[in-house]
Amino acid sequence: MIELPNIPTNKIAIKLKPSAETLVKKGHPWVFENSISKQNKEGKSGDLAIIFDNRKNKFLACGFYDPTSPIRIKILQANKPANINSEWFSDKVREAYNKRIPLLKTDTNSYRLIYGENDNLPSLVADVYDNVLVVKLYASFWFYHLKDILPEIINISKAATTVLRLSRNVQKDTNEFGFYDGQILTGELQSEVIIFKEHSVNFSANVIHGHKTGYFLDHRENRRKVGKLSKNKTVLDVFSYAGGFSVHALVGGATEVTSLDISAPALEIAKSNAKLNEFSGKHNIIVGDAFEELNHLAKAKQKFDIVVIDPPSFAKSATEVDRALASYKKLTQLGLQLVERKGILVLASCSSRVTSDVFFDLVEETLHKNKANYTILEKTLHDIDHPIGFKEGAYLKCVYVKIF
Repeated sequence: MIELPNIPTNKIAIKLKPSAETLVKKGHPWVFENSISKQNKEGKSGDLAIIFDNRKNKFLACGFYDPTSPIRIKILQANKPANINSEWFSDKVREAYNKRIPLLKTDTNSYRLIYGENDNLPSLVADVYDNVLVVKLYASFWFYHLKDILPEIINISKAATTVLRLSRNVQKDTNEFGFYDGQILTGELQSEVIIFKEHSVNFSANVIHGHKTGYFLDHRENRRKVGKLSKNKTVLDVFSYAGGFSVHALVGGATEVTSLDISAPALEIAKSNAKLNEFSGKHNIIVGDAFEELNHLAKAKQKFDIVVIDPPSFAKSATEVDRALASYKKLTQLGLQLVERKGILVLASCSSRVTSDVFFDLVEETLHKNKANYTILEKTLHDIDHPIGFKEGAYLKCVYVKIF
């Protein structure tokens, strides 16, 4: 392992406005800058903020101080005092690992070990691909604490190699420690591309240059479900990216799968992912804008037994929510035109600003307005390795609609 810095950090005493104090008591992991009413000194990245309650002046919570973010404090521990040290971090890593054990009993060697705030470790994600651990930092305060948490993450994951990834914001911050995106912290990496298994199906992840940590693990259970539904079926996978749903459908026995995405390089990865597995069906590729291509397919009267529509996040800010809802409505309408009678329409959203209730209601309203004869087979949320620890941590929702 490369030598991790051991740099002392300070503690800051903080008091909050009453409304923010109530939220922290209830377990919310964020304190915004404008929620702080008192602060005893200027804070730096990596410092530990100790929050005292207003009535009794006793410990309320502690968390990382982030001077560059409007979320000024990311809570680590609330309502019960604790020493935030290597032992505390080890306990949190073990707690997170224990939640994933049922998944690891399946034929799967890729999973999210640490999911930020939802595992009480804000702004840190750790994904495992076979024997490669990818740790991604979304805040520079982790540079000061890697020495306390990284050994346990490596130990419990049994990873031979550890790769460090940094978010764009963290890459912008100059760090005096020499950390950089794509850095190998432990072991060796023979290839940037790692082959891993997801419920017996082979995929690849580029752990150095791939999006996020190299792959999207959150839809794993939905991909498995689609694979199980696909035997002797034709499948359209819209916004297919690296072909997650497509490959499961092919391995599941689909006669023909069409992967549609605007990114030609992503579709090349989808084709290579498919070739990592045995299948007999035909794999078609369409490069283009999803809305335009779905319109073309609908006008050509094409139909599929299963249509999966899993777009990227349409609402990264509150101002984009209305436009996102309009897009989901349009995709539902288009998907409805492309599903065979007795077929299945699978619709997903990963926009955290669009709640599951709003999304599911919108889908049903759109189906009603289009006079669809349907039944809801199932609604799903996150897989087991993406636990939801607070409201804003819930982003993924998916609905399976049988069309008659």
